[in-house]
Amino acid sequence: MMDHKKSVVCLGIMVADIVGRPVKSFPDAGKLVLVDDMGLHTGGCAANAAIGLAKLGIPVEVIGKIGKDAFGDFLSAQLEQHKVGTKGVQRDPTTGTSATMVMVHPDGERSFVHYLGANARLLPGDIDFGLIERSAILHFAGFFVLPGMDGEPTVALLRKTRTAGVTIFLDTVWDASGRWMQLLAPCLPLIDYFVPSLGEAQKLTGFDHPEDVGRALLDRGVGVVALKMGAEGCLVMTGKGEKLRIPAFRVSVVDATGAGDAFAAGFIAGVWHDWPLERTARLANAVGALCVTEAGASAGIRSLPETLEFMGSNLNI
Repeated sequence: MMDHKKSVVCLGIMVADIVGRPVKSFPDAGKLVLVDDMGLHTGGCAANAAIGLAKLGIPVEVIGKIGKDAFGDFLSAQLEQHKVGTKGVQRDPTTGTSATMVMVHPDGERSFVHYLGANARLLPGDIDFGLIERSAILHFAGFFVLPGMDGEPTVALLRKTRTAGVTIFLDTVWDASGRWMQLLAPCLPLIDYFVPSLGEAQKLTGFDHPEDVGRALLDRGVGVVALKMGAEGCLVMTGKGEKLRIPAFRVSVVDATGAGDAFAAGFIAGVWHDWPLERTARLANAVGALCVTEAGASAGIRSLPETLEFMGSNLNI
């Protein structure tokens, strides 16, 4: 049973997203294309999941690094506005805040141009472990784009976290360096809940079929695998032999930015509430579905009562 007086800690990447939509074509050099909307939004797996959890009513802290610049000021203000704890956020005076240009296609899918910035300078010494050991859940968010934590530093952190009795979630992003399992394999036996996208998990395992992917990850020691499959919903498999295929909720997609982080927030919330696995997975799908109905990574996420109402009125799944 979770101690509901304890918070969730989201550790990982924090990003300022500049989102333009819809981008129907990319301009040639020296040319320009117009979009209907462009805005500055919070981004990055740790910030997105933390805001999602806060909107769902879960006490949450974030650990990460941003710059002493306008983007950093924006992220700090947004986190505080959503009542996310920021005691674990470090500000680097020499490196800019990580930022992404998000180009949203007419169908809601996205392309990205990313600057690692201060996220690349997050080091083990920057992490306030006191926040983690006092928490119920650690969500390590953004594996593969935290080079200062690659390899042994993350393994050591996860071991220490398990020793403290804290439940561990981990989410990945696309590994542009191509190292995939070389980096992640030592971490997998330490992860209670692994929530990657299907595409990332396919690259990690070398398998294509979702069930084969899930089994390969469980064989590596993960406790529960929840594969995010977009419009196909999710597949949840456990080391105890449980297998759940939960269809997606049908919504009008405005912007898919942050949908995976919203799913992670929903899954974490269900575990924090000690809900059964199926209800937890349905909540995760619902939070992800609501996320894509508005522009940006978290604007579409609703409170827990509103999300449950949405689930109740969408019984087609």
